Amino acid sequence: MDHMLIAAQALSTSLLAGWLTLGVRDNILHPSVNETYTAEVLSMTRMRIDYPEAFAHVAHRAITNRRLQRMAFHLVVVAELAATLVLWAGVIGLIMGLVGTGNADTGRAVAMAGAMLFTAIWAGFLIIGNHFCYWFCHEGAQNTHYQMTLWGLGTMILLAL
Repeated sequence: MDHMLIAAQALSTSLLAGWLTLGVRDNILHPSVNETYTAEVLSMTRMRIDYPEAFAHVAHRAITNRRLQRMAFHLVVVAELAATLVLWAGVIGLIMGLVGTGNADTGRAVAMAGAMLFTAIWAGFLIIGNHFCYWFCHEGAQNTHYQMTLWGLGTMILLAL
């Protein structure tokens, strides 16, 4: 049973790592795809257009400076890249523990750190998005962030077993 648990932990961690690897790849190769929406959330563009009365109450929160918006996006990409690298290191450590060439507990610890980073990124989007009222016009993004946060938490629970 111990081997099956380690295998499940390695698989679950590799799924997080694989998903985030694709996201980082796209954010590096095609930054305008996500950077545009990051800027929209920070500037509260859709809220200003679709809900002007509500926007008037929170307009002071908007960040419209393009330099700051780009810096925020780059900070996210760096965090995603760091989480991706730690997740893959955890996968390698778990596989090494599974085949007997490493310590599974070390692999779990590294994988847990990666899963915490993964979860923190998406929970951070929820918290920051809440500040910028993104539930008004970016419901799809908010739902994705909830799902990713839950996925990360589920993986952390599995790694804690």
